[in-house]
Amino acid sequence: MHRMSGKYEITVSVRTQFVPEQSDTASGPFVFAYFVTLKNTGSMPAQLISRHWIITDAEGRSQEVKGLGVVGHQPLLKPGEEFQYQSGTPLGTPVGTMRGTYQMVAEDGTQFDAPIAEFVLSMPRTLH
Repeated sequence: MHRMSGKYEITVSVRTQFVPEQSDTASGPFVFAYFVTLKNTGSMPAQLISRHWIITDAEGRSQEVKGLGVVGHQPLLKPGEEFQYQSGTPLGTPVGTMRGTYQMVAEDGTQFDAPIAEFVLSMPRTLH
């Protein structure tokens, strides 16, 4: 895997949201939606081939999720282009984290990973 800043670079940003109508707030599962934006900040067109997520709940239980594409797509991003999608995950606890990588292939055949920095999934606390 190559990591050459500038040429092969995908910037990933994530926003999360608790989904109360799909959750059982008494005993779980706690369902979270996440909204991902991938932007090609490099100079070479690149295609998302697969994903690898590590999802960890508050008790330290981790699950790995691997698969082709995202939401049924393998988007090809030209420099400056963005791709946005929404997905979700159930957690056994009201708080957890997700992190991972997208496996990318540039137009010239170079394979590289786009890292997804760890982010927190957290059920909003109700104030009384």
